[in-house]
Amino acid sequence: MTESDSAAVRAARHSGVEDVTMPGESHTMTQVSEPYLRQRLEKRRDELTIACAECAPAPAPFVELLQEVDSAIHRIDEGAFGVCEECHGTVENERLISDPLARVCLDCLSDAEKRALEQDLELAARVQRSLLPATDVRFEDWQIGYEYKAAGLVSGDHCDLILPSKSDGKLVFLVGDVAGKGVAASLLMTHLHAMFRSLASVDLDLEKLLEHANRLFCESTTAGQYATLICGRAGRWGEIEIGSAGHFPALHVAKDGVKELHSTGLPLGMFSNSRYAVRRARLDPGDSLLLYTDGISEARNPEGREYGIAQLARAAGQRHASAPRELLAACMNDLERFSSSSRLADDQTLMAIHRADSTGAFLSY
Repeated sequence: MTESDSAAVRAARHSGVEDVTMPGESHTMTQVSEPYLRQRLEKRRDELTIACAECAPAPAPFVELLQEVDSAIHRIDEGAFGVCEECHGTVENERLISDPLARVCLDCLSDAEKRALEQDLELAARVQRSLLPATDVRFEDWQIGYEYKAAGLVSGDHCDLILPSKSDGKLVFLVGDVAGKGVAASLLMTHLHAMFRSLASVDLDLEKLLEHANRLFCESTTAGQYATLICGRAGRWGEIEIGSAGHFPALHVAKDGVKELHSTGLPLGMFSNSRYAVRRARLDPGDSLLLYTDGISEARNPEGREYGIAQLARAAGQRHASAPRELLAACMNDLERFSSSSRLADDQTLMAIHRADSTGAFLSY
């Protein structure tokens, strides 16, 4: 397993799911994913064949792409899929997931291909930034803020706030982490964003919303692709509900201390029939809810010691009643002191959902 896979296992087990075996523990990602990639390629081939038949003569790009798809299917059948045609090494798994037609590893790309890839990454980064919500959001007496730091040019962390379309609706909040890094993870994050935005517009109980999201995720991704996340709703009178898909517990920062709010469920993308439990609680004025990804809780100092949920809770507990900006700043400063400003090893997302003392019937986004 990769380091991010093992983090997802720990998060799932921490949330109460004991029997978790992540895809890829006994097989490589490519081996597990080949049947699914073959299905994707066959579907693409069928669509291209129809397009070529409808166009007489078929455009050259269609014909060339059809040949590339046929070649990729042939490589799967011959056991050569994922083998670099230049150095005979291994093509990176995330490249194969995002582009099953890839023939060479990153090291063997030409200078022109590397420049094109860099431009694609920069475009992906701009798209990701455009999908992030505003950094300071207000809904009724709720105030929400977040910190979002990518370890590289693109990120696999998911962060979103969805305001209700109806006057009596609830605010939807999400924080999650897609398995892996790089382009493949960023594509999955974008996929999650669109999926939850669509589902949030449908009047579903939170349990059903997560079940639908998981089923759609399973049907539209390949084996070995999964995501942990917390999806929740905040109502008008301090009530919140939280559903977890294998993610770390939320932290309820209250006057009398910090409590972990657990809710169980497997990561999205593991089994299409997964069910999810929902935890309900109420935040008093001055209380906050803190959500985070493993880039926060599993950050390490120069000696290799892990930051941990307990230390995050201690840092947050000292700032009860603080507005999101102050609470987030205190937690991130504590994390930076702990890690001695070491280079980020993983994406970091930290969201604070605060119930203010005063109520106001206005929205800003």
